Parts: sequence; structure tokens; C-alpha cells
Amino acid sequence: MTDRPLSPCKDICALDASANACTGCGRTIAEIAEWGSATASRQHEIVLRSSARMGSPALQTHLKT
Repeated sequence: MTDRPLSPCKDICALDASANACTGCGRTIAEIAEWGSATASRQHEIVLRSSARMGSPALQTHLKT
């Protein structure tokens, strides 16, 4: 995978302390901090993990065209 996915950020930033994740995008604080310097492959992994936390599958529409 060489295409970078779009950021999962929904501009609804609120941390759920019990889940240690943002309630808007599902990313952890560490994943949010890492996003800008992460490789495309790592960004895809973050999108998949955050989507799983949010209870929905990561869609191909996250990919830039």
C-alpha cells in the first residue's frame, strides 16, 4: 500500500477515558500524535484499528484517489 488514507479525524475531538480513545475518530492519543509522521502502511493500520474501535469497518473510501 503506497497511497495514504485520509485522516479518520471527524473534528469531534473528545477523549473517552475508559476506552483511551477519541469518541469522534476512535484513535488513541498515541495514534493521533503519530499520524503525521506515520508511514502510509502504519496509517492504514491506524484507520483499521480506529474503525474497529468505533464498531464499523474501514472503507476503501478512506483512500485518496
